[in-house]
Amino acid sequence: MNKILITGGAGFIGSNLTEYFLNKGYKVTCLDNFATGHRHNIESFLANEEYKLIEGDIRDLETCHKAIAGADYVLHQAALGSVPRSINDPITSNEVNVSGFLNMLVAARDENVKRFVYAASSSTYGDSESLPKVEEVIGKPLSPYAITKYVNELYADIFSKTYGLSSIGLCYFNVFGRRQDPNGAYAAVIPLFVKQLMKHESPKINGTGDYSRDFTYIDNVIQMNERAMLVDDSIAINTVYNTAVGDRTTLNDLVRYLKEYLSEFDKEIANIDVIYGPNRIGDIPHSLASIKKAKTLLGYNPTYTIDKGLKEAVKWYWENLK
Repeated sequence: MNKILITGGAGFIGSNLTEYFLNKGYKVTCLDNFATGHRHNIESFLANEEYKLIEGDIRDLETCHKAIAGADYVLHQAALGSVPRSINDPITSNEVNVSGFLNMLVAARDENVKRFVYAASSSTYGDSESLPKVEEVIGKPLSPYAITKYVNELYADIFSKTYGLSSIGLCYFNVFGRRQDPNGAYAAVIPLFVKQLMKHESPKINGTGDYSRDFTYIDNVIQMNERAMLVDDSIAINTVYNTAVGDRTTLNDLVRYLKEYLSEFDKEIANIDVIYGPNRIGDIPHSLASIKKAKTLLGYNPTYTIDKGLKEAVKWYWENLK
């Protein structure tokens, strides 16, 4: 029975990965300091004898060693996300996303893990205007957060070449789905809009609503993590893969989808208007991923389109937020 360490395991993506791999028969250790994760995300796992929770911070090297000890694989999800958060507090974002990441790499190297899979970010494409986004073509970062995630890629590459650490970065494109937190100053757009619409409040779009994103449902992300963790082709490792659907949706279309699906539960939601405000500093205008590399080298096949994923997410939020 293989053992997996999932950092940030009480968070949105981490808790979904935990649930999936426990159901597959793996032993799973969660490392989380609950800065952004939630205990209610992991309550159902605590009674499972194959699950272990370590409350700690990746900024502490000793904690990283303790968490990784005996692990076959690491799925590193722990980070301080959000472009606005990094603009407001670049120091803490750097401490967690760069220093914490380096601690994890060192501990993974020392504990001889089979594979280190880490959450990269589409923000690293920066000011590159080319579409679709191809892994080998990036621009200059537009935020401190984007810088930290690009540094992760550079460090992982160096640890591969210098120490032989097998790693794969998954460049996440606007992941959404069950357990994604709708609260807080840095809530992602989909759960935030869902919460507002359910309260009959007008969602606020930054800009004209023409900005577009490659919104990616959580089950596609789980598939990518599993494939990255288990692939044994040497050509496929020590690189970065776009983790997306390969399609883009404008914010205006996103709200239209949400209103349509939520109005099946509450007809009044269909008549709620949208508020428009100024563009947000550090935002990339358009994001669309090429997933050819992941399909070719990992055998990735996304099973959820934006509309199918949103229907599942809306149903979950309706059942859990009411």
